Amino acid sequence: MCRNIKTLFNFEPPATGDEVEAASLQFVRKLSGFQAPSKANEAAFQLAVLEVTAAAQKLLDSLVTNAEPRDRDIELERARIRNAKRFGSA
Repeated sequence: MCRNIKTLFNFEPPATGDEVEAASLQFVRKLSGFQAPSKANEAAFQLAVLEVTAAAQKLLDSLVTNAEPRDRDIELERARIRNAKRFGSA
């Protein structure tokens, strides 16, 4: 899994359309191997991003859980702590 793709489900506030699109773009980049496609592949690349975004949003909208929504600030702080332990404080 691409490290730049973040978990988007069960957060308060919910993931925005921009976050879903950014994750979709990273996914298509990973699959295609292109950071930016050539002119010949640009239309196919952009279509793939749109379709993956739609599928991802449909998935997020249909998922259910009994767990309490996670707080973005708390998760960010936990990530900082994990990174400090892993890489040392900078």
